[in-house]
Amino acid sequence: MRPIRRGDRGAAVLEIRGILAGMSLADEKPENDAASFTDDVERGVRAFQQSRGLSVDGEVGDETWRALLAAQWHLGARTLYHAVPDALTGDDVRQLQERLLEMGYDVGRADGVYGPRTARAVAQFQREVGLTPDGACGPQTLHALRRLGRKVTGGAPLRLREEQVFRAYGPVLVGRQIVIDPGHGSADDPGVTVPDGPLRWSEADLAYDLAARLEGRLAACGMRVHLTRGPNPPTEVSSLQRAQLANDLGADLLISIHIDGHKNPAADGVAAFHYGTDNGVTSTMGERLAGLVLREIVARTGLRNCQVHAKSWDVLKLTRMPAVRVDIGYLTSPSDRERLTDPRFRDRVVEAIVAAVQRMYYPVDADVLTGSIDVSALRAELAR
Repeated sequence: MRPIRRGDRGAAVLEIRGILAGMSLADEKPENDAASFTDDVERGVRAFQQSRGLSVDGEVGDETWRALLAAQWHLGARTLYHAVPDALTGDDVRQLQERLLEMGYDVGRADGVYGPRTARAVAQFQREVGLTPDGACGPQTLHALRRLGRKVTGGAPLRLREEQVFRAYGPVLVGRQIVIDPGHGSADDPGVTVPDGPLRWSEADLAYDLAARLEGRLAACGMRVHLTRGPNPPTEVSSLQRAQLANDLGADLLISIHIDGHKNPAADGVAAFHYGTDNGVTSTMGERLAGLVLREIVARTGLRNCQVHAKSWDVLKLTRMPAVRVDIGYLTSPSDRERLTDPRFRDRVVEAIVAAVQRMYYPVDADVLTGSIDVSALRAELAR
């Protein structure tokens, strides 16, 4: 959908205002036209995006629209069940998943999607409390959930399950499967673009170049590597499609590559993102991977460290494996742009990411110093 932004009018704007008003983020009955996307609606959208870990641009695109629709639902407002093919989604589903995680049931990630894993966890809970194990969460199941105390807190079972998977793998990369996601793409979605004399640099092109270089390096280390798009996709590839591809492949990791931009040319540096919410739910292994990628890039390139952040973007939330997004420099920064357009610099970035991926498979107590892994030695070891 085309983003809905300030100045737009219509039924969709009226619905957005109603949702924001229910969250006390906008005036439900303004003096001016309620169907107009006014300044107060934009402020409400920005506040909502900030609270949900979304990109804060004040516009309602696909991701923000889905988050607004999800925010209308609270646990107990409707019966939840596994619907096929269109699964139920909403904040009520996420609240249920978080409650089950706290009680030790395996729902995977609290992504707000009532899929088969959530239905199995509900059925297991129902069986243990003497209810009919139909996998649907109605009034009786909800009453039983509220009656019982928490067994654990902080989502610890999810963290332990994720850690156990990587411990079982061991330190070898051979046979592991990774999805590399070059951001944006297609003529309609070039990402950040900056003219530079006779040239025109785009985020989509540079992200794909980095992804293709990374594909070659990781494949040389024995990993099975998949890219979410080619160099010139005919149509825009949505975040949902990228996440679904990684899930369908059963990937072990996903790394999404972007390059940032800002109206202030002084903005520069590299940042990494993992799935997390404002109420403390996080992907522990995603957070670890984000930290490793960020530290390796900073150590090997000298880019400014803009830290690791929790976000709820679809490509991080809806993937079933540890997933990170890394924003490598700012095309709008003259100093960052000069480095990003140098192929040798992009090779150093790629080597940093390969080193971070290798460290993901080392036990925490056997990890090595940042910047100490010789990536060429990893390939030579495989060639023996």
